[in-house]
Amino acid sequence: MTRLINRYIVKEIAFPFGMILFVLTFVLLMGKILQLMDLMINKGVSFSDIALLMFYLMPSFLMFTLPISLLIAILMGLGRLTGDNEITVMKMSGISLYQLAVPVMGAAVAVFLLTAVTTLFLVPHGNLASRTLLFDMAKQKASVGIREKVFIDDFRGILLYVEKIPLNGDYLEGVLIRDNRISQEPSTIFAHKARLVSDPDTLAITLRLENGSTHTVDSSFNHYRKMDFQSYDIRLDLTPSFADPKKSGTKSSTEMTVSELMGKIKNQGVTDEAIREMAIELNKKLTIPVSCLVFAILGVPLGIRGSHRAIRSRGFSIGLAIVLIYYLMRLSGEALVETGRLAPFIGAWAPNAFFGIAGGLLFYCAAREIAPGTLLRSLFPRRDKASGDGDDPAERRR
Repeated sequence: MTRLINRYIVKEIAFPFGMILFVLTFVLLMGKILQLMDLMINKGVSFSDIALLMFYLMPSFLMFTLPISLLIAILMGLGRLTGDNEITVMKMSGISLYQLAVPVMGAAVAVFLLTAVTTLFLVPHGNLASRTLLFDMAKQKASVGIREKVFIDDFRGILLYVEKIPLNGDYLEGVLIRDNRISQEPSTIFAHKARLVSDPDTLAITLRLENGSTHTVDSSFNHYRKMDFQSYDIRLDLTPSFADPKKSGTKSSTEMTVSELMGKIKNQGVTDEAIREMAIELNKKLTIPVSCLVFAILGVPLGIRGSHRAIRSRGFSIGLAIVLIYYLMRLSGEALVETGRLAPFIGAWAPNAFFGIAGGLLFYCAAREIAPGTLLRSLFPRRDKASGDGDDPAERRR
């Protein structure tokens, strides 16, 4: 009988979990699909490269959608059982809340392991593979990384701004360049039109400017020089922005595994800012899988609260509210860590600790069938005022 009930509860959770996971992942992916479609339609990138890039980006979405989907699925699944009075029947049959929580925690452990594999292994390799693929596409089509109305600093010593890029992408309009390659005399360049001429073999990109002018001021600000031109070539260096990570050996924090992050943090030659960034990423890889267990502990007592059918529809909204508060706390903690005001461990683990304690208290109250306020009053009793302290108006008049 117990095994049958466990399978029944897991089934109630599995269907909304799969549905919500698909919807949330698709919503997050839609933000990238428009950019990827632009690469395919306007930049000449093949559909196979786009599909492969989407596949590489998928783990970075799943690491967030898996815990969220688990929490909402628990609230909706248990809410359905509560709304139909099935939880009440189970309790009257002698099944305690601890027994009902066993299949829920089993599902949470399964999602925890899946999230851990995704976060610890798939995300770093996916981010590294996506950057490598973008590097290959950039070698074939130099204009992939340039977007209109955005300052681009991907090229060494060059800050580039483009006002407009036509749909065919053959040229650029309204080009502004800040050239800092000559530190003694940085120059500002304006051009009405520019074209990209690339050499995929040498990773050399030449930006051919047309109908513009260069403006140069020396370091002492005593001399100003202007030069008008009909055609002017600037060589753009792709090496710092699209360098092959497998050849250069350099990775960003999101592309490193746990062992690599720990090794970089212990490196004495790394700046404090870089150490804080890598510490945040290291703790994120550990806290996100643990949030699955925290959400499960919190979801069980919240899912069985109430006795009306509306609790099924409330589960989704309650889950989104919890997730919103959780990630606001998470982002606030990371911001404090980045500024050096908080230790990385505290900033990353505080949301899990807060919701874990809250979930444990709610679970205890639900198992004992007592109100959370009653438990809080028993833990923090108010002091009664001593008799004869002058509270009686008659006494005060005397």
